[in-house]
Amino acid sequence: MLGCIGNTPLVELNGLLRDIPARVFAKLELANPGGSIKDRTALNMLLHKIHAAELVPNRSVVIESSSGNLAIGIAQVCRYFGLRFICVVDAKTTAQNIAILRAFQAEIEIIDRPDPVTGEYLPERIRRVRELLAEHPEGYWPNQYANPLNPAAHHRTMQEIITALPAPPDFIFCATSTCGTLTGVLDYVREQALATQVVAVDAVGSAIFGDESRHRLIPGHGASARPPLLAATGTYPVVHVSDLDCVVGCRRLMAREAILAGGSSGGVISALERFRDRIPAGATCVLVFPDRGERYLNTIYSDQWVQQNFGDVSHLWKESGIAAAGRH
Repeated sequence: MLGCIGNTPLVELNGLLRDIPARVFAKLELANPGGSIKDRTALNMLLHKIHAAELVPNRSVVIESSSGNLAIGIAQVCRYFGLRFICVVDAKTTAQNIAILRAFQAEIEIIDRPDPVTGEYLPERIRRVRELLAEHPEGYWPNQYANPLNPAAHHRTMQEIITALPAPPDFIFCATSTCGTLTGVLDYVREQALATQVVAVDAVGSAIFGDESRHRLIPGHGASARPPLLAATGTYPVVHVSDLDCVVGCRRLMAREAILAGGSSGGVISALERFRDRIPAGATCVLVFPDRGERYLNTIYSDQWVQQNFGDVSHLWKESGIAAAGRH
């Protein structure tokens, strides 16, 4: 099963944005067995410890804070190796993700109250992780937010892209959260002295690049604090996209390319559209699509949810040539 992680398809998108004079490709990380790019991160952070005999089946316990894709990636790797996994989630974690984690026999700790100072759940999740580590001296905290093995996993992502194309891409668009993908891709581009321009796609209301943290609807995109992994990454363009941008991008991708992808993938599409004036004719662009769309059927792909949160946006569907979900 672990051999299925990585080597994801790189497909050309011919109908997405027809008036961009460039070739556009998508790296379909949704094809990983756990459904997201976080499978790479989970495997890389655990495999090093397993090979060093620092994680021992039926004895060691892995403890991590995650409300979504990374938790699922860790859960499947832990189940494969017979490792106990305690996952600290919060009240915003979807019932579907919790059900998947339980199917992998992960133990769930739910934080139901946000940090009283920041109003965010993340500080409380981290506090609970530290308490669990004190209770389990043999415990291992991968700490996706600061572990260099997180970005190191995405050197391979970039290697796969380079191998699949006749020449390195001119632009690569990466959504941000822990910034593992962004930092790993940037590191690879610098190490190989590539001319590729890396574009960071962040959420409106995210604090990663210095803005004030605000309420966001799309999980797994943006963060309430600047991740330590971003500390030394240098200067590159950043495009901020709203929750509605993510919805429209996902719907456009589904309608025009028959790809059902997650929220941050829609954000990457909207970022490409915003960036289009800076893309020269004949350029090659790669969009990294982090996860699949099945976990967003009750949100992004639900007309009722969209109307409840954004009002009547039927004019956007018409402008984009998109039918409302469930209509023909």
